[in-house]
Amino acid sequence: MNVLLVDDDYFVVTALETKIDWASLGIGTVHTAHNVAQARDLLRRYDIHILVSDIEMPQGSGLELLAWIREERYDVQAIFLTNYADFNYAQKAIELRSFEYFLKPIQFDKLMLILRKAVERAKEQQRDALAIEEGRYWQRNQAKMLEHFWRKLVSGSASSPLRPAELADAVEEQHLGYALDDTVQPVLLRLFPEDGTMGREEKHLFDFALQNVLHELFRHPAFAVETALEHKTHQWIAVLRWHRPPDAGALEAPCAAFVEQARRALKSDACCLVGRAGRLGGASAILRELLQANDELVKRRNRVFFADAGRGPAEDCYLPPDLARLEARLDQGKPAEFLAETSRYLDEQARQPGFTTPVLNLFRLDMMQLVYAFLKSKGIQAHQLYAGRANERLLAQSLHSVEDMEAYLRALVGTAMDYRRFAEQPTSVADEIKQYIRAHYGEDLTRNSLADVVFLHPDYLARLFKKETGVSLGAYIIEARIAAAKQLLRSTGLSVFDVAKKVGYANYSYFAKVFKQEAGVSPNEYKLGENAGRA
Repeated sequence: MNVLLVDDDYFVVTALETKIDWASLGIGTVHTAHNVAQARDLLRRYDIHILVSDIEMPQGSGLELLAWIREERYDVQAIFLTNYADFNYAQKAIELRSFEYFLKPIQFDKLMLILRKAVERAKEQQRDALAIEEGRYWQRNQAKMLEHFWRKLVSGSASSPLRPAELADAVEEQHLGYALDDTVQPVLLRLFPEDGTMGREEKHLFDFALQNVLHELFRHPAFAVETALEHKTHQWIAVLRWHRPPDAGALEAPCAAFVEQARRALKSDACCLVGRAGRLGGASAILRELLQANDELVKRRNRVFFADAGRGPAEDCYLPPDLARLEARLDQGKPAEFLAETSRYLDEQARQPGFTTPVLNLFRLDMMQLVYAFLKSKGIQAHQLYAGRANERLLAQSLHSVEDMEAYLRALVGTAMDYRRFAEQPTSVADEIKQYIRAHYGEDLTRNSLADVVFLHPDYLARLFKKETGVSLGAYIIEARIAAAKQLLRSTGLSVFDVAKKVGYANYSYFAKVFKQEAGVSPNEYKLGENAGRA
């Protein structure tokens, strides 16, 4: 298999030649060109399977080259490299059936994955052509038929499982080569990609790399991977077919190797949940058990679990930690000790067969109630403090694993402690409220709305503000508004009516009354007096 590199920048071509491990991709020859004319000549002379080309070049664009390639009916996978994130370029590249559109500067690890996918696509095209020539069209679709067969089994295992007779009909109709007494075993792979990594930012590349890792590590003389399909986001099911009597021990090594490779190569924590082995005729029941175990089992990251290890009833098994002791840790301002005790508790419970997701949910409720009650005792409104996407994301993920629960507790307790320190410094709270009032004097300011700004109870805020400043919230709002009104009357040509509205008074008569009480003169008199002074 051959590749052609086209770029008018000599250094880009050299970097691509030297920094890409072409041999590992199965590329035999790397041809290079620095303009479209040279590229056309090479395409006429050699079999080129993959093209990596710049778009903007002085003597003709990469898009023009690809248009010529399509006209000449060359089977080439085209990857474009460009400095410009131009929608028109991308749209034209799609119309010309380019394989990928990649923005410079080049990230060689990601480009390697794209090239690997292009090689696989080129090989697939070659296989398709051979299958058509030899009249074996069904082979080209076998992988898709297998995936469709197993996806239907997985999706229907809970709601409408296929009976053995229906399974036999599906196998025969699709020429899958299965027998109902074949031994199969599903393995559920749960991935936890880190923020900022390929698993979060470029999932299509991540999924391609994941399948490569899976098929490479699950090669074994005793079994074969029939299919690997994504059941939910970052949750994959690999279906194994045994050629010998099933041996659970034979799965431990490839599962552990997958977890390690996921951490190293994919920058993602992972865990494997091994389902029960059984006859193909009972595959629906086996898949249903696996999915139920996945929902119920509290997982530890980077571990291998077996679905038939035994799970107990949920509520009956919940023994809460020492809540009074944890409450004391919060009152004493010792968050590290609080988190250390909850981590020890979770670690101990994770070793028990009855530690299921419903039990973990009960534990989470206890922790939330404990922290919320602690904040309430300090005059802090927890429901306001924890509003926001970051907390909602951590809360939603907290039941995924013990580590996710620990991350949620760190955020929950850390936020509570930080805000407790802030709320216990009346100067800081009063200064923030004064600054907010001065910046929003024209809005509808109430004790409730101001309390929301600092996540405190309105009564607690009012007492704290009065104690620190010597004036009530209401009085300070009036002072700020009248001070702003004086400034506007002095420095702008706004009418008195407009000034009243601008500083938050819809009722002019009430504004005039308050202004005279604070300034000793009416707004009109103040404005005339200032104008006279300037004259």
